[in-house]
Amino acid sequence: MLAIYSVSEISKYIKALIESDDFLAGVWIKGEVSNFTLHSSGHMYFSLKDEASRLRCVMFRSQNSRLKFMPSDGMSVFAYGAIGMYERSGDVQLYVEDMMPSGTGSLYLAFLQLKEKLDKEGLFSPSRKRKLPSFPKVVAVVTSPTGAAVRDVITVIKRRAPGVTILVVPAQVQGDSAPESIVRALELVNRAGFIDVVIVGRGGGSIEELMAFNDERVARAIAASRVPVISAVGHETDFTIADFVADMRAATPSAAAEMAVPDMDELEKTLFQLNLRLNSSIRTVLSDNKGKLRSQVRSHVLRFPMELTRDHRRRLSVEGGRLYALTQGVLSKKREDFRALSGQIDGLSPFGTLGRGYGFVRKLPGMSVVRSVGQVAPEEEIEVVLQDGSFTAIVKSVLEEESAGGKDKRGY
Repeated sequence: MLAIYSVSEISKYIKALIESDDFLAGVWIKGEVSNFTLHSSGHMYFSLKDEASRLRCVMFRSQNSRLKFMPSDGMSVFAYGAIGMYERSGDVQLYVEDMMPSGTGSLYLAFLQLKEKLDKEGLFSPSRKRKLPSFPKVVAVVTSPTGAAVRDVITVIKRRAPGVTILVVPAQVQGDSAPESIVRALELVNRAGFIDVVIVGRGGGSIEELMAFNDERVARAIAASRVPVISAVGHETDFTIADFVADMRAATPSAAAEMAVPDMDELEKTLFQLNLRLNSSIRTVLSDNKGKLRSQVRSHVLRFPMELTRDHRRRLSVEGGRLYALTQGVLSKKREDFRALSGQIDGLSPFGTLGRGYGFVRKLPGMSVVRSVGQVAPEEEIEVVLQDGSFTAIVKSVLEEESAGGKDKRGY
């Protein structure tokens, strides 16, 4: 079946193809500006053309606000951005992110190329930037020991935090050997092991004078530093590669010093105010609690606490009397039962029988109880047990009871 597509479907397909092309995601294009329009919204609309073709361009206000020149028709420029497609009109256009006159020097072009490279590597990512310590003890300053920058940093830190130690690590900040000098200074700072934060910078200058801070070696040394780095190159508006890589960027060395250490005077004032607020809050709480305590002290329960337990004590006394009477009755009954049982036991006990004048005989030496005269013979030794003791005897003779026929029987 023949497939038929709408215009919007084809436009979306083409747009997806263009935006999925990595090559078109970021390209530098050289061309002549034509049909330039600065819209009331602040966006710039124009075309770039050469002898053979023309490409529509748009540069939004958020991007063109950083331009240092105003484009105009006929101007030859370098424009950087991504190729995309505006679906509504179907126009393929360049979404410009940066632009400069084509006469711009090679130093700036090298800066842009390195910036793009390091950005793609993630060295500018906010996720890798470290937080500055709140109360550093030692601040290192990597800069020229004779420049104005180091004097500004020392002055500000001593004013704001007199107790902080300042360690100046000398480095060249201008010239061909400056990048390597800055890298060695940063390595020394990291080997020290006791430095809390480091300021790297100088007191401003032209783009040629700042090239040490646009050097890839310096950028990578800053990124690799274990000690948080503040970049302070001394330019209010211009950025260097070091600014993008550092954990914090300061417009001037003095501003970097203010970032590095807290203002102890301001901190003392803040603590004083907090102390006042804390004391006020404590007094308020104490006053409220005193009022509550006075109210409780005046309450009837605390003034006459025994009244609270009076009924309970009366009830406890009554119930205690009842329990005592019941206990005495039970004990009396148990005593009577005990006496009765004791009498029965005494009547059955052999010791009770002994008390009535009876005794029992045990045959020696086996101590077996003699229950019949047949168990003993003359001359045998026996033991007679009475109530209060026992004695031994020798059997002289044995007499048996009369038989049923009325005759005595003498065995021996």
